Amino acid sequence: MSIHAHLSEEAQARLNAQKRNSTISSIVISALVVAIIFLVLGIFLLPALEPPVTGVTWVEREKKEPKIEKPKVKTTLRQNPSPPAHAMTRVLVVNKISLTAIPVLDTMAITPSAEFGNSEGFGEGWGKGDGPGGDPGFKHIPDDYGKRCSKEDRLARLREMGGVIEGEAAVVKALDWLQATQNADGSWDKQHPVAMTGFAILVYLGHCETPRSEKYGETVLKAITYLVSNGLKNDGRLTNKDLTSIQWVYDHGIATYALAESYTFCKSHNVNIPDLDTVTKKAGDIIMQGQTDSGGWVYKFSSTGGGDNSVGFWQIQALKACKHTGLWTDRKFKKTIRKALGWLEEVQGADGAIGYRNNSARSPGLTGGGVLAFQMWDEGRSKEAKKGIKWISENQTFEWGDASANLYYHYYHAQAMMNHGGKEWDEYNDLFRDKLIKAQNKDGSWSQAGISHGPINTHMSTCLAALMLEVYYRFLPGTGSK
Repeated sequence: MSIHAHLSEEAQARLNAQKRNSTISSIVISALVVAIIFLVLGIFLLPALEPPVTGVTWVEREKKEPKIEKPKVKTTLRQNPSPPAHAMTRVLVVNKISLTAIPVLDTMAITPSAEFGNSEGFGEGWGKGDGPGGDPGFKHIPDDYGKRCSKEDRLARLREMGGVIEGEAAVVKALDWLQATQNADGSWDKQHPVAMTGFAILVYLGHCETPRSEKYGETVLKAITYLVSNGLKNDGRLTNKDLTSIQWVYDHGIATYALAESYTFCKSHNVNIPDLDTVTKKAGDIIMQGQTDSGGWVYKFSSTGGGDNSVGFWQIQALKACKHTGLWTDRKFKKTIRKALGWLEEVQGADGAIGYRNNSARSPGLTGGGVLAFQMWDEGRSKEAKKGIKWISENQTFEWGDASANLYYHYYHAQAMMNHGGKEWDEYNDLFRDKLIKAQNKDGSWSQAGISHGPINTHMSTCLAALMLEVYYRFLPGTGSK
């Protein structure tokens, strides 16, 4: 016997509706579960399925500090074979250090020349009692290196400050000549390679040619590494002379200036040159420690002897370049520079001239170097600087072929007058610009042997002339205006 329950039509309809709703709900829930599963898979698995990006990476390598042996006495250093040109690899550092390091060139210690220095100035071949001229004012370096180094900005500054396109062409010819005459080890000249290499580096950097430059990059790189190598061998002392030489401080000041400026440029352009910072720091410290009690600098970095202004101007410029590196605190320079400017105030003549040592009447053509010293250390509006500008305006002429065109002096004057600006600069610019451009040799060099105070070799003449023609854009005027 079976019992059957019969539902009413209304109950049966409600039951069928519930079945349909359950079925729909199950389908929706299943769809949601499937969607969630795909979403999870997408989050964890899709990145692995993306195609890999191919690129160049730099593998970081632990940098080992070079072992520097400090000789007890001057000894002959063994010369390693010169590396091939292709070994001079440019290291462009972004966040990592390349496996390819820039080789530090090895050079032979050269026996000092007895004729380089006669207790007055740079000695035979560099002038008797007055040494070489100074370098452009390190008053202001623009923060925007990219703009400063663009051809468009350089030409705009050239026009704004009174330059001409013919002068820019002359600078390029000089850069080509320097490139063609560089020694295999990265230096220039045989008798005074450290100082002459410093000069050349300043010319290249003045045109914003760094180790990254397409045309001159390797030339600049080899030059910088030559000076770094020299400094490593001499515990920061930059010279190819015996340290008993009366004039090695000239080499050191010029080369320190070049290395400090190189460090600033390389840091800005993300170029890493091993030990450039180490050598620059040691070289700058040597200058500050070598100041005399009077505030000047003399041969052998003696602590006594007043001050030889031809020596001192290079140290003052080098220290300004050092300040820009950021390797020292600003306070480090205050005492040294206060003493240095105090010495120049003491020896300046009533007429505004600043000459050799404490005699303003002897080689007053050095006046521009004194004015420049005040300008680059923020004293361009001082009465001493103004008196110096007045002396230059009233006393200097420029006729190529005679002593009035002494690049050794005019190089200082060009910087000082440009920094000062105004009608004094306009008049001085008209005095030298076109005559200097016209005097350039066809090969891109300038020769001034027998014209300047003491014979100056062609390399030095070329560097001084090129730097004078870079004055329009190498650094901003002392007023800081653009």
